[in-house]
Amino acid sequence: MAARVDSRAASEGVAHLRRVDRRLEELIERVGPYGLGADRGPDHFGALAQSIIYQQLAGKVAAIIHGRFLGLFPKPPDARAVAALDEPTLRSVGLSGAKARALKDLSLAATDRRLPLPIDHAIDDDEVVAQLTRVKGIGPWTAHMFLMFHLGRPDVWPVGDFAIRLSAKRLYNLRGEPSRARLERLAAPWRPWRSVASWYLWRALDTPGRA
Repeated sequence: MAARVDSRAASEGVAHLRRVDRRLEELIERVGPYGLGADRGPDHFGALAQSIIYQQLAGKVAAIIHGRFLGLFPKPPDARAVAALDEPTLRSVGLSGAKARALKDLSLAATDRRLPLPIDHAIDDDEVVAQLTRVKGIGPWTAHMFLMFHLGRPDVWPVGDFAIRLSAKRLYNLRGEPSRARLERLAAPWRPWRSVASWYLWRALDTPGRA
């Protein structure tokens, strides 16, 4: 399913950020229309499995390995199908031992309901992160990406993301490595649209002009 731009984020969210933060307003002018979409499909297991596979890999390499992983199954795999495979089979498509074990833990967590999937959309962001990070191989960064790109949550602030930290440091002329606490304070006025601000900070690194 193609990602879709959330119309409220593109209007209310962008207008809010323009109003509360002059530097973000300048960045928005430079970058242009908001473009973060969310794939709100029902296959939460598949999205999480893909996120594990893609961790710390270049996009093209990750896509090849993910394609080989999908090729192990006659149809898009669910938790039971992955749980039925052994670790050597998973590693045969190019997965590291750590990622193979993470996929096994994800599949077992989903089948024994330690991680109820699909995620209930009524659960708040903090509880989603708490549930996901109980699975080996899923940390806060992966949980935040899932919240933003798969659940379409509007107020996610992934302070552990390197590009976000670098962009914020440049845009606000911060000295040294910004602490989590400082980044949280910086983003407080952006609520409840921190996902929108995050998208613009990502774009700042590949948009000509002052970052």
